Amino acid sequence: MRGARRIEATVRTLDFGHQRSPGAGVDNNGSDNEQTTGSTTRGNGMLTGIVIDALDVARMDRFWLDATRGRTGGLHLRFVPTTKQKAAHKNRLHLDLAGGPDWEAEVARLLTLGATRADIGQGDVPWDVLADPEGNEFCVLRPGHPGVLADSGLVAICLDVSEEERHAQRAFWESQADWHAVESHDWGVRLRRTPASTVSLVMGPPMAPKEARNRLRLEVTQRDREPGEFLDASGNEFHVTG
Repeated sequence: MRGARRIEATVRTLDFGHQRSPGAGVDNNGSDNEQTTGSTTRGNGMLTGIVIDALDVARMDRFWLDATRGRTGGLHLRFVPTTKQKAAHKNRLHLDLAGGPDWEAEVARLLTLGATRADIGQGDVPWDVLADPEGNEFCVLRPGHPGVLADSGLVAICLDVSEEERHAQRAFWESQADWHAVESHDWGVRLRRTPASTVSLVMGPPMAPKEARNRLRLEVTQRDREPGEFLDASGNEFHVTG
């Protein structure tokens, strides 16, 4: 696996990802409407989901299913049990949701579901920063935000990348995810599975400090690789499934 370092002492996790909903992991908007395993995997690898540590797996599964309205662009959100609280600093990986035309009502809906407002030093920005019930930051993007191709649901996975490691991480994740760059600017790079895919992988600075194992981690399916947990070019854990 090019550039990846395998973590030998892996922790076995259970797949709780939206098992109670047959439509979970499928984009009900009609875009990327496909399962993320089996015959839909293209080539040797494919980004298929996000793994999220959770103190209360059932609550987090329910929150994110409701928050995304089940619209995840075909990606699975998989929750695994942990006993560790989220660290005080912001996560290196966070999710962006589309607020849609009535974004103020959408923010209010998310707060009713159990989200809280979060201050990570963002200042006056044209989007809303919230946190899920266990403190994981996420953003609600307003109409006209660059790169948003849907009015609801998950629209971006954002991974902190330092300026020094930007090109290495772009090459690494293009090879591992089989997603390809559609934008590259001073703020970073945006990858998509196809130009019309509703969810993008956005990478750019600044990069949060890493004091422990990342609470949110990318997951890729690679049929020709041994399953396990590995490190990317910046030392972020990610999962490989068969």
